[in-house]
Amino acid sequence: MTTNKVVWFTGLSGSGKSTIAQRTQEILKENRCKVTILDGDAVRAQSHRRLGFSPEDIRENNRLIAEKCQETAQEYEITLVAIISPFRDSRADARRTIGDSFFEIYVCASLEEVMRRDPKGIYAKSRLGKLTGLIGVASEVPYQPPENPDLVLDTEKNGPEECARQLAEFLLESRKS
Repeated sequence: MTTNKVVWFTGLSGSGKSTIAQRTQEILKENRCKVTILDGDAVRAQSHRRLGFSPEDIRENNRLIAEKCQETAQEYEITLVAIISPFRDSRADARRTIGDSFFEIYVCASLEEVMRRDPKGIYAKSRLGKLTGLIGVASEVPYQPPENPDLVLDTEKNGPEECARQLAEFLLESRKS
């Protein structure tokens, strides 16, 4: 591979980012790629700073992850970043920080669908008023879909296995160039 890649997933909570990242990692390892996953929740938990979910804290978490990607890209061919990353400006900042090796992947599912899935129970908590400021639900923290992603994975039309296969094919094809 000529350039190590940072694959920056973006999508609502429950859209399938982490599941697709994990399966994509397995497929890429089968193809002898050195690959790692950075999960937004894990990076947030490891941060020495207490970051919440205000727009400012979300942007700071995205900035920290972009910096971490610069480090992992030195060691891994592909870094898969499973993160909501709701703001276009912070994704643009991440692209500037990381450079030409940045690939934006939109994991697309409607708000209605992710509310139905609700794997973490956060949408139910939000409906009950037990959780405020939920990305994509609260007006102060909107989810801004990407305008020109490198790849769209529609998890309402395709399951995680098919989405992971599509992404792996995309990355393996770009590996040749």
